[in-house]
Amino acid sequence: MPPLKLLTTGLQHVAAMYAGVVAPPLVVGVAVGLTPTELTFLMGASLFTAGIATLLQTLGIWRIGARLPFVNGVTFAGVAPMLAIVGSEAKEDALPVIFGAVMVAGAVGFLLAPYFSKLVRFFPPVVTGTVITLIGISLLPVSFDWAQGGDPEAADFGSARNLAMAAATLAIVLVLRRFTRGFVKQIAVLIGLVAGTLLAIPLGLTDFAALGAADVVGFPTPFHFGAPQFSLAAILSLCIVMIVSMTESTADMLALGEIVDRPADERTIAAGLRADTLGSFVSPFFNGFTCSAFAQNIGLVAMTRIRSRFVVAAGGGILVLMGLCPVAAALIATVPLPVLGGAGVVLFGSVAASGIQTLVKGGLEKDNNVVIVAVSLAVGIIPITAEGFYHAFPESARIVLDSGISTGCIAAIVLNLLFNHFGGRRDEETVAHPMEPGADPAAASSVPPAREAERDGTAATEASRAGG
Repeated sequence: MPPLKLLTTGLQHVAAMYAGVVAPPLVVGVAVGLTPTELTFLMGASLFTAGIATLLQTLGIWRIGARLPFVNGVTFAGVAPMLAIVGSEAKEDALPVIFGAVMVAGAVGFLLAPYFSKLVRFFPPVVTGTVITLIGISLLPVSFDWAQGGDPEAADFGSARNLAMAAATLAIVLVLRRFTRGFVKQIAVLIGLVAGTLLAIPLGLTDFAALGAADVVGFPTPFHFGAPQFSLAAILSLCIVMIVSMTESTADMLALGEIVDRPADERTIAAGLRADTLGSFVSPFFNGFTCSAFAQNIGLVAMTRIRSRFVVAAGGGILVLMGLCPVAAALIATVPLPVLGGAGVVLFGSVAASGIQTLVKGGLEKDNNVVIVAVSLAVGIIPITAEGFYHAFPESARIVLDSGISTGCIAAIVLNLLFNHFGGRRDEETVAHPMEPGADPAAASSVPPAREAERDGTAATEASRAGG
């Protein structure tokens, strides 16, 4: 694309994922007790490493990188175990122990990538469609939380002002999508974020304090918080996180492959997982955490239909520059969370819609497939709608169970194997109206005698023609 379009569309991807990148280091940094200056440094380092991982993923080197419009950043799946490490270690040792565990987990994941990618054969459309739908559904609560203000402890959390700001941003995006064309329509989300931020200034929702205190140039000094330390318990917990991240990245690559009409095969997934895990291995050198796919940007690709990987690579370059220029990172940070929440409704809803489109290809006329989708969606929605459902399970198990994407994905794979592969003959019965409790699949799929005779006669005629 022309340079200006490349820059603006890449910036749109950065704006969509910024909050997700800085949230994990913000949470962990506060738990460790970092000063505001150190906290800004840690968030800048996460932006820098997210940019490196995104460039690896989009541009690729050798067999590393899916070469899809795929954004990488700090995964939130590692926050809970990292907080557990902070609680069990001395404050000054917590970050070095976390960084050491991330490095080992990244190296293990890199070695496992070609074997893990073979699971692609267990992801037919009925599975991928379910997982893509769950990705969108799982992300929607994030946008709702942003729309309320992001901090449940704040006095204005869920206030009319915050919700009105989110609604105004959503309205701007919808109006632009409906009444504009061409490039303006494609960057509707970016325009909505800018317009929403400007509207938030007189309402007091935009904070420019970080912008004034940020340095113009700054480099994430390697091992700024100390040399990595290696603890077996920390390594095991973050290796589990790595497996969860690889599962979600596999699902995200399958989703993105469907959206850009370039289905992700085994080789593509292996290359993508190598980029994820190599990015995670390199990240601690520059004070970053585990890198994984960002599903919210898949929604942006689905909505804008801009499929160029170089657009996302431009976003990765912007992330690197933001990591090297704290004042640029602070500028993006001025976008209020309610504004991000309003735009997120469109972005994350687009992911769920893409999943539904894939499910249409998944053979939902088959009775077995309806059961697979129904149960898998229910299992995946449990962590979203019933928080604390798995509170009695060990913390290590909850890393997987509290991820609706992971549990729903596992359920869909297992049920697909059970119903469509194991146990002999597949059930070929169809469902005309799956929502009607009294519907008889066999009856719904049967053909009236007259129609059957007509069909047989037509077949005989065709056969005689072929024979002649």
